[in-house]
Amino acid sequence: MSEDQSIERIRGEFIEKTGMISQAEGLPRIAGRVFGMLIFDGEAVSFGDLATRLQVSRASISTSIRLLEERGLVKRLTKAGDRQDYFQLATNPYATMFDGILKRTRATREDIAQTIDSLPQDAEAVSRLTAYADFYASTEAAVHLALQQLNAANKPDHGRLPTADKDQPHDQ
Repeated sequence: MSEDQSIERIRGEFIEKTGMISQAEGLPRIAGRVFGMLIFDGEAVSFGDLATRLQVSRASISTSIRLLEERGLVKRLTKAGDRQDYFQLATNPYATMFDGILKRTRATREDIAQTIDSLPQDAEAVSRLTAYADFYASTEAAVHLALQQLNAANKPDHGRLPTADKDQPHDQ
């Protein structure tokens, strides 16, 4: 097997794994495959080429792109003189993913807290529900720390001027 064939096999496996990961997280598998392809290839790809390369329908690509755009993981581009839309990985999509995890974790913790608040303080379930809420509070703190580290790692070096990218995330 040549090196190019080996890389292509690894690429295909990565795209499929990313699809399975995304499916486990509640997204359509094809959305994960689109995301995986954009990560691995690192280039802007036209709508039609996404469907062709992933061997899926244009309708599936349309649904997947919409979900990925809504989550801030992919951005749409146009090229002068070309009527097609192109798609590429958004700037710092992993911080956007952490933002989503933070929001969901915070909302879950708040839902548990509402349940605790609605119970009498001496109710038997309060201590167990408090431990459950504490789990989500710890998760929220850990994800927040990870987000801070990721954002710090993505800041431009001192002495270099940052580029003006409208999609660049702001500090959390």
